[in-house]
Amino acid sequence: MLNLTSELFQSSTLIHRHPANPILTPKDVPYNPAMVFNAGVVKYQGKYVMVFRNDYGDEEKQTILPHSTTNLGLAFSDDGVKWEVNPFPCWSWGDEEVTRVYDPRLTIIEDKCYMCFAVDTKHGLRGGIATTDDFRSFEVLSLSVPDNRNMVLFPEKIGGKYVRLERPFPVYSRHGLDRFDMWMSDSPDLRYWGNSKLVLAVEQVPFANDKIGPGAPPIKTDKGWLTTFHAVDIDPARGKNGWEETWKKRYTAGIMLLDLENPSRIVGISKSPLLVPEAHYEVEGGFRNHVIFPGGMVLEDSGEVKIYYGAADTVECLATADVNDLVRLCLEGK
Repeated sequence: MLNLTSELFQSSTLIHRHPANPILTPKDVPYNPAMVFNAGVVKYQGKYVMVFRNDYGDEEKQTILPHSTTNLGLAFSDDGVKWEVNPFPCWSWGDEEVTRVYDPRLTIIEDKCYMCFAVDTKHGLRGGIATTDDFRSFEVLSLSVPDNRNMVLFPEKIGGKYVRLERPFPVYSRHGLDRFDMWMSDSPDLRYWGNSKLVLAVEQVPFANDKIGPGAPPIKTDKGWLTTFHAVDIDPARGKNGWEETWKKRYTAGIMLLDLENPSRIVGISKSPLLVPEAHYEVEGGFRNHVIFPGGMVLEDSGEVKIYYGAADTVECLATADVNDLVRLCLEGK
């Protein structure tokens, strides 16, 4: 097991947690989930839109209900901080084959909203892409074969193709371990995907020894596609670290720049995490403590970047940074 030193696990001084954190908690949602997290966030038709994951259970007893109770919630905001939550979930999907849908990622392409999501089925975990114009009905465009997830779309075509980042689960060929990496595929129509390439391997990330994968959908800068990713380290010595009997993993957020014309090429990457679990709502009292998972990133006209992330698999939070600082961090490779 790769030894990861404590020096690697400090958040960058360039990013700032919002003082209103957490910006969405189970108490803010009128239909009583136990956890709300891993949201996708975009600006769409003059509003901030958030689609978030709901899981159900008993916080006091620290128990969760079966996965089939997971669904997606919807909220709107004028400022990206204070949210008005719809009174009912916006989407749940269950049939003879599908168990649940979760972990939404939102992207606007040519004024249309697309949502990547994960879906558990009786025959494996699949990644999907859907489109919606009202967040009440969703047209599913594609579903991957098992096992794949953490898909995010680039917000425009590149070389005439739609492009996505993704994280397949090659357990057999990675010696039975979690060693999952970040890949890229493209498509002529958002339905059929191919030309898959490896973008970033777990062994290239100094603060990961278990797995990595996409975070929020990339945003465009003049230096490249600014891209967050999640990185996981595991320590067998960790004991009960949340509701589960043992939770031995820690999730941090990293950041990199991908080439504008060939996004499989990394232009620059920070060798240190961007965001590490440190705040009390990230490290205690959650379903899985010491977890940060970025799912939404909005670039404001002012140059401020809003990064939305799930914390402790229980609440949704916000951090901000200047886009030029983040680009420089990637290019300097610190």
